Amino acid sequence: MSEGAGSAEPQARKIVYCGDAIAASMSTLSVDAQKRAAKDAAKKEAKAAAAESKAAEKRETSKVLIKRIERNKRKYVTAVSGLEAFGLDLKKVSKDFGKKFATGSSVTKVPSGGEEITVQGDLTDEIFELLVEGDGYKGVIPEDNVDCIEDKKKKSAS
Repeated sequence: MSEGAGSAEPQARKIVYCGDAIAASMSTLSVDAQKRAAKDAAKKEAKAAAAESKAAEKRETSKVLIKRIERNKRKYVTAVSGLEAFGLDLKKVSKDFGKKFATGSSVTKVPSGGEEITVQGDLTDEIFELLVEGDGYKGVIPEDNVDCIEDKKKKSAS
């Protein structure tokens, strides 16, 4: 008897794990369920395509602003904002700027709600060239989307 039970068990496993059994159970899905599954897949594809086109459009209209801000009489800092729209990690870019220009560079929060990279020194031209033609950034940001602005610090009332 133990011999019969042992021989029946492997055969039962074969039936359960056989590819034909799985295909048979899949074919028992109703036609409506198959249509719904196909419709859901088409919907997901359309959503992904729409999201991709929206992101591409956002990249086209986004601007990278490079501002030279006066701190003291002859001291400047350079602020770069708008890089996150192009999918760049601000911390990594900040670290690259610091290494490339041998200056202090950090990511700071802006009162308007975004983040910008602050680099010590007047590096507007160098940063412009690096973003447009640099090693890791070439082709990521179009030259037309980069603007340089000079900003003077307002004198405090004393």
